[in-house]
Amino acid sequence: MIKPDKQQIFSISNDQQFADAALQVFRYQAENCPVYHEFITNLKIDPASVKNIKDIPFLPISFFKSHDVISDNNNVQVTFTSSGTTGMINSKHLVTDVSWYEESFRRAFELFYGDIKSYCILALLPSYLEREGSSLIFMAEDLVKHSLNPDSSFYLYNHEELFQQLQKQQGANAPTLLIGVTFALLDFVEHYQLDFPELIVMETGGMKGRRKEMIREELHQTLCKGFGVRSIHSEYGMTELLSQAYSKGDGIFNCPPWMKIITRDTNDPMTELGINQTGGINVIDLANINSCSFIATQDLGKIYDDGSFEVLGRFDNSDIRGCNLLIA
Repeated sequence: MIKPDKQQIFSISNDQQFADAALQVFRYQAENCPVYHEFITNLKIDPASVKNIKDIPFLPISFFKSHDVISDNNNVQVTFTSSGTTGMINSKHLVTDVSWYEESFRRAFELFYGDIKSYCILALLPSYLEREGSSLIFMAEDLVKHSLNPDSSFYLYNHEELFQQLQKQQGANAPTLLIGVTFALLDFVEHYQLDFPELIVMETGGMKGRRKEMIREELHQTLCKGFGVRSIHSEYGMTELLSQAYSKGDGIFNCPPWMKIITRDTNDPMTELGINQTGGINVIDLANINSCSFIATQDLGKIYDDGSFEVLGRFDNSDIRGCNLLIA
């Protein structure tokens, strides 16, 4: 089976193109990813019998903790690892061609936010900066670099400098995006207040054990008040994916054209649910061409008529990991 190239994946513009590419990727990975091949074999599924994306089996995300999930023989260029508490087994994503990741997040950013060159990117990501192997830091560094704004930068715990920089950007009337881990954004607004309605505040990740968890409405209300913005943006991404979905408010996410969310019955993982039904989130990420594109996450959510989706929490018996999202 021929592996689709970047041109085919990142030029997807309709459901039929997505379905055709997904089936092609499935057949390629069923043949070339040993872990996925064994998983399918144990389910007694013949890949040749799968004619619809609804029939594609989804690999449990936990396999990224216990196995090397990889679909080609090239050398690993980058290993992304998940964050976690002491004693936890962290996920690892072996990436043999990091240009797929770069293409995915650059195109997705442009799709949702426009040309990166026009932005000042400010990153408040202390817990990610303090460890190695973060795919989020890799993406943020690239966005900072390509913003071409000399004020784009990372911040650790130097909140006073960040406050002054935000005031400078507001005074310059410069398009500004602040991407921050949730607990750090809350720490910031406890000591500094802004009235910067043009600012894009994007929260990612959770409390990392640093603060008490909050429901999303309370969190976003607190951040809106602290930054003086009307809505809080969010990113839905994780170590095991090379694509991200984005929310521009109210916790409602949309995917780029090469990514799709499907919900499954929590009691029968092979049964797909319809719209407005709460279930486990399955992700098809066609940018994961060299690992596995079909992943059953431990997140709970629901899909709406227009293809958008909401994340409602996590399975009770699953590990708490770095990309967890707050219960809505």
